[in-house]
Amino acid sequence: MSSGVAAFFDIDKTVLEINSGTKWISYMRRTGQMGVGQLLRALTWLLQYRFGLLDYDAMAAKVLRSYAGKAVEPLAREIEQWFAAEVRWAICTEARARIAQHRERGELVVLLTSATQFLTQPVARELDIEAMLCTQIEVEAGHFTGRYRTPACYGAGKVRYAEQFAAEHGVDLEASWFYSDSYTDLPMLERVGNPVVVNPDPRLRRVALRRRWPIEIWRAPPQNVNGSESDVGLRAG
Repeated sequence: MSSGVAAFFDIDKTVLEINSGTKWISYMRRTGQMGVGQLLRALTWLLQYRFGLLDYDAMAAKVLRSYAGKAVEPLAREIEQWFAAEVRWAICTEARARIAQHRERGELVVLLTSATQFLTQPVARELDIEAMLCTQIEVEAGHFTGRYRTPACYGAGKVRYAEQFAAEHGVDLEASWFYSDSYTDLPMLERVGNPVVVNPDPRLRRVALRRRWPIEIWRAPPQNVNGSESDVGLRAG
């Protein structure tokens, strides 16, 4: 039974030590699915995101237009395989421990991320998290429409999704937690009673120090020379 408290977790650089967007760009480039022009544009968006300057709606609209009419299943399967091979290892040890701690207290655990459902779902399954709030790409009859459900789960949009979730599940946001690394998540960090800053970017770190918010450094388990999880990491999973 819920205690009326929720713990919301961002994914990139929080639950994951890495930024999955950067990792996906590297994968697309390595597999020949991204040209030089697309690479430069993607890297520009990542840089804008890093400094809190990204127009998320314009970026999403441009990217999704290229997917309109394409079948969902092949891409979903590819992302699942990519996650298992290149991302799963990056789940932070501290994230697993903190999720377990909140569960032991009877609190709801929620992924709250600007990522789409295609990344969020495998992370949620790996961590046995049922509740996930993310940017939902529209799908009709097994094909992409080229649109997403507005607002995106980004910036102030995260607050809107969290408030709706709280109203539906009897959650008191003033007693709840949010873990994030990004300055773009400042609206949601300010909305909860217990903000926790994890692996912060420089702007968020300055805000956290000024407001005396907790700052924590989370890391994934060490990898062996073959790039897979060590025995310790596998046991932690």
